Amino acid sequence: MKSIVAFGEMMMRLSPPEHLRFFQANSFEVSYSGAEFNTLASLQRWGLSTQFVTKLPDNDFGNKAISEISRYQVGSQHIVKEGKRLGIYFLEKGNAIRHSKVIYDRADSAVANIKQGEIDWEKVFANATGFHWSGITPGISAEAARECLLACKTAKKMGLKISCDLNYRSTLWKWGKQPDEILPEMLEITNVILADLATLNKMLGKKSIDPDYRKPDTLKEYYDEILKACPDLEFLPTTLRYSESASHQKIGGIMYASGELITSEVKEVLPVVDRLGTGDAFMAGILYGIHMKMDYQEVLDFAVATCAYKHTMSGDINIASLEEVQAIMKGDLSALIKR
Repeated sequence: MKSIVAFGEMMMRLSPPEHLRFFQANSFEVSYSGAEFNTLASLQRWGLSTQFVTKLPDNDFGNKAISEISRYQVGSQHIVKEGKRLGIYFLEKGNAIRHSKVIYDRADSAVANIKQGEIDWEKVFANATGFHWSGITPGISAEAARECLLACKTAKKMGLKISCDLNYRSTLWKWGKQPDEILPEMLEITNVILADLATLNKMLGKKSIDPDYRKPDTLKEYYDEILKACPDLEFLPTTLRYSESASHQKIGGIMYASGELITSEVKEVLPVVDRLGTGDAFMAGILYGIHMKMDYQEVLDFAVATCAYKHTMSGDINIASLEEVQAIMKGDLSALIKR
């Protein structure tokens, strides 16, 4: 089976236990994750073949990160082991009216210092069917941006389908360039982009817009303009999130594909266990649906169900089975004990 390959950063997550605040914490719970890896972990769990490409320090923390990658059965043979440190982020989980808080400590991480030629992308893609990247990685450093662009161009040359989760992190992009100077060259050859219209417009260097997703009929002109800038684009899904509080979320979605605009039902999640990684789960749902040749409505509904269900799990990584997602997709919200 050919693999879906992703490139990005694997990080250590440190969280105070039991919804404590940073100021109260005397200890931290440790886990390992990364936006692109999280997406692959879902796909691997659902039976697809995956490969994660990154750079990790050759020390105990880097080795532990590789152990976690292997735990989810994601391929790791193309990982570069060299560099000074593993990126870290601290998460203070929100609750009710208190929002979650994230502090990053990822400067000078191994992947931020990736060297030209350390990854042989033609070798990586020799047995691949798709390449996945996110808007996070190019924001880390000039070196990471260069490598991401090279991967996209090589994937395009080799006929792979390219996907992107256009995460924007305002705490990144400190290395001298802005997203609209770097990302358009990658986005114009990407086939699947998960993004809201306003962010995508901004990343493409276009004028600011304020789309009203409650009025789908008013959105077509925005999609048409984006297609001019991204001629290879086939699917443009968007997660629709309605936050009642940190503990109460309503999740829906909308997707533009082949001139059609598809919308989903809204799934309500109360209480939320962990919101981190829910966008990565949505992305995985989209990619799985496309790979399995579901119809457009099924693709979107599967992604929304995956995203909603991930809110009920601790950690960044979705561990829902296909059967669990399909049950939510079909409206089984009873939560009765399965015996």
